[in-house]
Amino acid sequence: MNAYVIVTGAAGFIGSCMVGFLNSLGESSILAVDEFSRLDKVPNLEGKQIAHRIERDDLFSWLSEKQPVIKVVYHLGARTDTTEFDYSVHERLNVRYSKSVWEYCTQHQVPLVYASSAATYGSGSFGYKDDHALVNKLEPLNPYGVSKNEFDKWALQQVKTPPHWYGLKFFNVYGPNEYHKGRMASVIFHSFNQVKDRGYVNLFKSHRPDFRDGQQLRDFIYVKDVVKICHWFSLALPASGLYNLGTGKARSFEDLVKATYSGMERSPDIRFIDMPEDIRDKYQYFTEADMSKLHNAGYREPFYSLEEGVGDYVRNYLLAGRYY
Repeated sequence: MNAYVIVTGAAGFIGSCMVGFLNSLGESSILAVDEFSRLDKVPNLEGKQIAHRIERDDLFSWLSEKQPVIKVVYHLGARTDTTEFDYSVHERLNVRYSKSVWEYCTQHQVPLVYASSAATYGSGSFGYKDDHALVNKLEPLNPYGVSKNEFDKWALQQVKTPPHWYGLKFFNVYGPNEYHKGRMASVIFHSFNQVKDRGYVNLFKSHRPDFRDGQQLRDFIYVKDVVKICHWFSLALPASGLYNLGTGKARSFEDLVKATYSGMERSPDIRFIDMPEDIRDKYQYFTEADMSKLHNAGYREPFYSLEEGVGDYVRNYLLAGRYY
């Protein structure tokens, strides 16, 4: 009997890259789960090899009816909009739906790799260490981060679990297939389009005296590293739990924009504008993943540097209008 891989959020940014990466390894027995009504996400899956497309809300009835053999679940689907302040939306999609995925994997003894988020760390007052003892203390800054942390807390309390499970705290992921994300797309995507449209890039001013304009720092990780590590977990099967997924090296937004200009072979022109008031008090000025847990679990592959990742993204995808 054919064994399948489930990818939720398969038409989205990271999910579609996961499908593409699995295809590159020769894996085509993929159950792609998403809301497929959004036309702007259709190109993300064009040309990719999948066995079935399943609407998100139909997944569990489909599995119950078909009874397929599942090798692994990559649960990458979520409501990721940090400007959506209605918690009930996040609670339904990021907490309740994730519990259903967990319970399926537990019942059928299927390994689970799911997307948590660095948004769980909030202002970073407790640092960025993926220590289970810290999870109950964390204070995320927005409903999205709260929902991700609530699920992490719930997962850690469970006695009945999948045979292997990994909640990966994604830091600032960028890369191809985010054309549909609008305001929530990466700064690279927005910078590229600003340069193309008007020749210069707007960055938010700092509203804190300890950070210069453009020197807000984030741990930016290329999506090609993210999907490779998700897959590594499903093969290596280290100790279950929460793991950071960043590079371990914070870089400034100014560095990011300069790398974007470099990929476009143009000279930087960066201008600073006020940060919108609706996000000003919810804004992370510094994130940097402590990556020792992943390294200690045995992951040894190098990460794309910011310049390598942005250069690849700009030259091979944005300039060419290509998808991964």
